[in-house]
Amino acid sequence: MTFFITMFVMLMQFLWKYIDDLVGKGLSWDVIAELLLYASAGLVPMALPLATLLASLMTMGNLGENNELLAMKSAGISLPRILTPLVLITILISIGAFFFSNNVLPYTNLKISTLLYSVKQQKPELVIKEGVFTNLIEGYSIKVGDKDPRTGLMRRILIYDHSKDESNTTVTYADSGYMQPTSDQKFLVATLFNGNSYKEVRDNKSQRRVNRDILPAQKQHYEKQVIIFELKGFGLQRADESFFKDSYQTLNIQQLAKTEDSLSRAFNEQVSNFSQNVIRNSIFRNPYWGRRPVDSIKTKLNVDSLYKALTPEQKRMVLDRAIENARSTKSYISSSKDEFYYKQKYINRHKIEWHRKFTLSFACFVFFFIGAPLGAIIRKGGLGTPVVISVLFFIIYYIINITGEKFAREVIWDPALGMWVSSFILLPLGIFLSYKATMDSAILNADFYIDKIKSILNLKKKVLKTTHSEVTE
Repeated sequence: MTFFITMFVMLMQFLWKYIDDLVGKGLSWDVIAELLLYASAGLVPMALPLATLLASLMTMGNLGENNELLAMKSAGISLPRILTPLVLITILISIGAFFFSNNVLPYTNLKISTLLYSVKQQKPELVIKEGVFTNLIEGYSIKVGDKDPRTGLMRRILIYDHSKDESNTTVTYADSGYMQPTSDQKFLVATLFNGNSYKEVRDNKSQRRVNRDILPAQKQHYEKQVIIFELKGFGLQRADESFFKDSYQTLNIQQLAKTEDSLSRAFNEQVSNFSQNVIRNSIFRNPYWGRRPVDSIKTKLNVDSLYKALTPEQKRMVLDRAIENARSTKSYISSSKDEFYYKQKYINRHKIEWHRKFTLSFACFVFFFIGAPLGAIIRKGGLGTPVVISVLFFIIYYIINITGEKFAREVIWDPALGMWVSSFILLPLGIFLSYKATMDSAILNADFYIDKIKSILNLKKKVLKTTHSEVTE
């Protein structure tokens, strides 16, 4: 139950994120259902840890609220023994989440990436509004004076034909008419009544006219005319999946490791070539340095004395050449630095995705050891207090997780540290809560603190009464 609640909330977030790309495209219900199916599969790794936290918190909270935990402990069953079957189930859920992330998620990421790209490339749904030119049909501009919403009858229809790239040479006007797309959304059938067609005639002779703005025209009157427009780009044209298959989000751990290894070897080779180019073109720019005897290379030269021995013209040439070499080397190093940075970011994306296969599965295990002992301590079931606490812990986990992932993407942290930091921070908390729950601690029991406050207040009242009686005596 908690899993489907979590999935529904995250699916609504997905819809709000892509609502602008979906509305007004005339998508059929099967395309919408396919998109939601792939989106739901992509949200499973994120929804499963939160569902595990909420379910364990509610289950143990209900047992504690109904004094069933107390009854089991009175019978000599310890809390670790009570949690043993749930721990085994959580391990199975974590293993299943890993195989889902490694085998199913790359496929769904490929499908949803292709489908979202296809939907974004699709033209908006053809809607002809009153008093506004519609240019969605390629090569035509259509304007309608008014439209009857009940019958669909349009009045004062004006159609400009730009299909031949000859400006407004062909114009069609009708007093009324209907426009309906075909069932396959490939054509728009316009049935026009009582109108005229105007066309400027352009022939070879007209090109030699002295005044080219004066052209012969044709006018045709009709009682009924049917025009068929081809609707290009309105149907969903699915993109080729091969365009997205090399993305790091569509690879499993074996493919990610292989790709990351190839990218790292190419990167290291490029860095080595860069170092050699800097040495060859900057430090040892003289092409004859390698031909000198070893003894002459080891001899220390007094640069100041050599420079002072030059003529003023030679000094100027030496300084100009040195400045030019320094500028070119600086420009080469700066451009190479940016290139190395972006390539390292791309390599880190593969490493992040590799670690994500494990961290989201491990998060189910961590959240169970937070939720189960927390429910045993709080002893509150239902969807009230457990939901608030679960959302609070999940927000903390999510903030730490996206912060670490961002640092890893920006090459500030190592990808392993960025992806595992959230689990390593919350795991000690789960161990601490498990210890407190095993020891029957009341650290998070509200009644415990209320009783403490009441006892302190009663103690103060007794002290005040004692002091007052002593003063009276």
